[in-house]
Amino acid sequence: MAISQGGCLPDSNLIAMGRNGPETVELGASLKGRKVVVFGLPGAFTGPCTTAHIPSFIRTAQAFRDKGVEDIFCIAVNDPFVLDAWSKSTGAGAAGITFLGDPDASFTRSIKMEFTAPHLGLINRSNRYALLIEDGVIVKAMIDKPGECSLSTGEALLEEIA
Repeated sequence: MAISQGGCLPDSNLIAMGRNGPETVELGASLKGRKVVVFGLPGAFTGPCTTAHIPSFIRTAQAFRDKGVEDIFCIAVNDPFVLDAWSKSTGAGAAGITFLGDPDASFTRSIKMEFTAPHLGLINRSNRYALLIEDGVIVKAMIDKPGECSLSTGEALLEEIA
């Protein structure tokens, strides 16, 4: 199932770093009855992900909250330990962005967002996307072409829902 406006994300188990270590996060339950921004990207500590994509959501986090968004989830094909370190190093966690790991890319494959760039060492990663979800339904879907980072930024999504 490819992601699209009006659709729903598949109920999947992702992994986040909790107070006592890795914890399973049921995505469907986390979206039900709530207004949430979900964005995906190729991976932790990679160039544009670190210098452009994450900072765009840090800059816009409060503006999203002002529009009633309760949570901002970043999904990457990484383990929760790497994502926790990346969250701390970028300041994204302090800005209220929750990092969710899709270690085996099963969620990413299920939404047809897989991205592979062997020349960069990125195998079975995620393409960039940003979604506004209300009560589990995708209200707005912004999907970049592979290798680009423009449509799926915090500013671009915020402008679409203004």
